[in-house]
This record gives sequence, structure tokens and C-alpha cells, in this order.
Amino acid sequence: MPENDQELLLRLQNDDEVAYKWIYSKYAEKLFLYAMNILKHQEICEDIIQNVFIQLWEKRKENNITHLKPYLYQSVKFQVFKSFRNQHFKQEDLTRLNLVDASLNASRQIEFDELESLINSLVDKLTPKCREIFIMSRFEEKSNKQIAEELGMSIQTVKNQVSKAIKKLREQMTQEQIVIYPIIIFMLTL
Repeated sequence: MPENDQELLLRLQNDDEVAYKWIYSKYAEKLFLYAMNILKHQEICEDIIQNVFIQLWEKRKENNITHLKPYLYQSVKFQVFKSFRNQHFKQEDLTRLNLVDASLNASRQIEFDELESLINSLVDKLTPKCREIFIMSRFEEKSNKQIAEELGMSIQTVKNQVSKAIKKLREQMTQEQIVIYPIIIFMLTL
């Protein structure tokens, strides 16, 4: 089973039913649990998940989905709202929807905070001059020329220090961090 959602999306757009089944097996249960946390109505949640996957197949050619997982969760959320609109639900159900949504947003914020903390701790381990140059280059977005002029050194020295910082940061990162935090990799290759 391919792990890469991008590959699955490409295959899905090319009418690959096996890719569609893989997407279903990968996400259906998680999406169902997400819907159940909000609605607490099994039959309605089953219908919602079925509708989401039917629409995914029917619109496979016209959808320009870039990220599969967020797309599927947004689709479920839309279907839940649609259920609220079409039926009379208790205030308790609406409150639960807001709590689940807030929980997902909080989870994203925690991931961002963890990422920021990781980056800061890795940068703090650099030598003072290397750290200063790296921060000016990557966080303050100054050019090598601007840094060289501000610090009274050659452009080549700035380039060497940035390269040294990137090398040290990569060495300090675990393979898991490299996979989980692609933003770090992007930042390290600018």
C-alpha cells in the first residue's frame, strides 16, 4: 500500500480503483471517528463517510486536491454542517462540533510550537558567530551582502558560516525530525 498521499491522488485522478480503495482503507475509520466525536449518531456518521468517499470518486478528475488528509477532514466537516442544517440537532451537538474544531486547531498550534521550539534549540547550539549569521540570513531574511556589510566581513565568510550552520543543524536532527518537520528542511536548503 503506497504511503504517499500525493501518489494516491495521482493514481486516483487516473481512475485507479485500487488507489481509491487504499485511500478508503487508510482514512475511512479515522474520518468516521472524527464524525462520531461530533454527532454521536452512528448511522448519520456512516452516511457522511459514504458521501465523502462517493464525492471523492465522482469528482476525482475535477478536484485539484493538494493535500488529501486535510481535504477529507474538511469534507467530513462540511457534511456534518450540512446534517446540522438539514436536521434538528441539540445545542449539545453544536457545542461538541465547536470543541472538536477547537481541539484540531489547538493540535496544529501545538505542532507549530514544538517545531519552533525545536528550531530554536538547534540554532542555540551553534557557535555565537555562526548563530548570529544564520539568524540574520534565515530569520531576518537578510542577503549575504547585507550581513557581510553589517558585520564587516567578506560575503564568502558569510556563505561559509551559513553552510556550516546548515550542516551542523542537519547533523543534530534525528531522521524522525527530518520527516516530521519538512519546514526545517526547506529552511535549511534556502
